[in-house]
Amino acid sequence: MSDEIEVKRTRGTGSRSVYETLRNEILSLALPPGQLLDETTLAERFNMSRAPVREALIRLGSDELVVTLSNRSTIVSPIEVATFPKYVEALDIAQRMNTRLAAALRTEQDLKVIAKRDKAFATAVKTGNHLAMSEANKEFHMAIAHAGKNQYLASFYERLLSQGQRMLHLHFEYLERTHEGYLLTDEHGQMLEAIRERNVELADELAHAHTRQFQQNFINFMRENYTTDVALGPLKAAE
Repeated sequence: MSDEIEVKRTRGTGSRSVYETLRNEILSLALPPGQLLDETTLAERFNMSRAPVREALIRLGSDELVVTLSNRSTIVSPIEVATFPKYVEALDIAQRMNTRLAAALRTEQDLKVIAKRDKAFATAVKTGNHLAMSEANKEFHMAIAHAGKNQYLASFYERLLSQGQRMLHLHFEYLERTHEGYLLTDEHGQMLEAIRERNVELADELAHAHTRQFQQNFINFMRENYTTDVALGPLKAAE
């Protein structure tokens, strides 16, 4: 293989392929939090040089899915249970604000997009594929955010949704084990109807309840599967 061809692969499909594969494995927890990601080992796995692997790891770092330690080794980002209360507090604010704005400002075209994303999520739930479910969930909520017409709030919300995808995986697992998975699609449908009816207060209430359910199920999962003394206090009730 010539140097020119190698450079093209390094800057193109090679790096993208590694990025997408590792991203999916991290989000689905196939690569668990704290897992060491060695460039040489990954290069051998993907049968390519270390350069595209390094580029993929840099991109994953910008997504906050991996972190580089002081010794320059790279690991899958830990799920910081201690900061979960602050995370869910921010998520609750972003979710409520974007959903309120969507109810107030949505257009008929916005409704069509939200409804389409709602159906896509319901389809993903039927497959039981947690990665597909988390991606479809994010698309549904971002359709709502775009309907709210505030790019700054939407961008903030998108970052929080991305950061929470691995925790959402555990949320899905808990719902499946407790046979409460129907709540996922029911809540999305209710939010869509509140936005359709331009009922801002109901949209806000449903968005808050949606965050609260995610928080409680994540806490229950952690208590059932891990020993932790971290205080994961409840959200305040919607006002």
